[in-house]
Amino acid sequence: MIHSFVSASTEAIGHLNLVLLFGLIVLAGTFGARLFQKFRIPQVVGCIMVGILLGDVLKVITPERIETLEPFTMFALGIIGFMIGGELRGDVFKKYGRQFFIILFSQGIGAFLLVAVGASIVAWLVTGNLFTSIAMGLVLGAIASATAPAATTNVLWEYKTRGPLTAAVLAIVALDDALALLLYRIAATGAKALCGTGHDSVLTATFALLGEIVGAILLGFLAGLALHFLLKSVRADDKTLTFLISCLLLVVGISIIADIGPILPAMTLGITMANLAPRRSKSIFGLVEKFSPPIYISFFVLAGAHIEFGRLATWVVVMTVVYILCRAAGKVVGCWFGARYSGAPAAVRKYLGICLLPQAGVAIGLAILAGRQFNAELGKTIIMVIMTATFLMEILGPMLVKFGVKKAGEVGLNVTEEDLIKMYTVKDVMDAKPTSIAQDLPLHQILEVFSTSDSVYYPVIDSQSRIIGIITIADIKEMFANREVAGWLLACDVAEPVLDKTTPQKPLEEAMERMRRYDLENMPVVAGSDSDELVGVLDYRKALRKISAEVLHRRKVADEAALAKG
Repeated sequence: MIHSFVSASTEAIGHLNLVLLFGLIVLAGTFGARLFQKFRIPQVVGCIMVGILLGDVLKVITPERIETLEPFTMFALGIIGFMIGGELRGDVFKKYGRQFFIILFSQGIGAFLLVAVGASIVAWLVTGNLFTSIAMGLVLGAIASATAPAATTNVLWEYKTRGPLTAAVLAIVALDDALALLLYRIAATGAKALCGTGHDSVLTATFALLGEIVGAILLGFLAGLALHFLLKSVRADDKTLTFLISCLLLVVGISIIADIGPILPAMTLGITMANLAPRRSKSIFGLVEKFSPPIYISFFVLAGAHIEFGRLATWVVVMTVVYILCRAAGKVVGCWFGARYSGAPAAVRKYLGICLLPQAGVAIGLAILAGRQFNAELGKTIIMVIMTATFLMEILGPMLVKFGVKKAGEVGLNVTEEDLIKMYTVKDVMDAKPTSIAQDLPLHQILEVFSTSDSVYYPVIDSQSRIIGIITIADIKEMFANREVAGWLLACDVAEPVLDKTTPQKPLEEAMERMRRYDLENMPVVAGSDSDELVGVLDYRKALRKISAEVLHRRKVADEAALAKG
């Protein structure tokens, strides 16, 4: 009876309309991301686990639904590509261009060769068919060269990283897909020839793929020029975002019609905007960053929903382990060799390889393509190996990315003033030793205090250091205007009442919001909510200056690290 009820409930959930299903995906993904973030695990892992729960376990997200939502997945990949393009400015390539391309080919070909050899050996031991085994090895090797830009860059953005390792990761994941597509087309042509189903030559297939890559870049560049022209006369954020999303949708839509991946043209669109309008583009990318979280969450939930553990055979598990180990070795050794040969900083040599291990969209897409191009058994095996490896590396990969950038010392170096305001408490920026005035201090001594301090805001305290009021420069001027009583006035006589106060543990964002709301330049800081003991003063303008100085310091540290050679 219970089994029947569960089956009926699952079947009912499986027939949710797409709008309701999408709402469930975003809500569950958000909770999963927050839960994993509490344990200091990258939030993308939580989204993938939610996807597995909704897909393989509860069957809420069925393969049919995943296929129906494929246009949304393409749009999400377009946004990811666009945001990556925004990081690839001309000055970055001017500094690191040679390094990037040497490392790109070194790690991509390294992963391809090791996986091709390892997978071919495993397949030959199982099937005994040499040609089919080599064909499978070639296809898996080509797919191994791809890296997941979404999972990798999401971790970089989450932890606000900046430095030579971050720049290298962003550049490699942005360019890696083009290399993977090229290798796949060549490998697939060779595999078809080995299986006796090929017709096109390797040269013809290569030229066809190069044409696709050039076309994708041209599409993104032309869309970038059009968007730049449209935004010249637009300043309002809502209209800017409308034009931007429209252009991005057009680029992704044309990519789907042309049967090319949306990442490369969308990335070219981002690169074009970042370099044609460097100042304006910062606000444009900021708008997309605020708009995109639900899209990222949904994308990773759907990626997790692809995993189906019930279809795994023992030898497929062995093949998956070999694939993961060979791919990891190829990426790590290839990055080390390429970085050393090109003279990259020590952080890039040591940690770039482990930051390139996640796989997702492009690898899954190539695996599905292979499933259509080859016979049922070979294609199904490739899909299961890639899906399983993708699941494991999407779980472990983001944590390795976090480890790498943390060891490189680049975490938190790309923060903005708004980020620090959200991270800080009042204690981080308050004046812990404010100039205070005793409540029984006469006027002439108050003037002495004023003459030795550059403050314009003076808390008045009693004998137990409890705040009882405030004196400002304006109050002193008012006392002098009334000279007949000024001689016998004490501090407590002229102190204004305290309009508002805060505590050291209060979030800075909340305290500054209250200061803006009540038009306060300064706010006394007391020991606790049930205590009036003065422990500091929060000065709005000084706090902003201190935060701006910290942002500049962190960026300077990152830029200096970029110049250092290990």
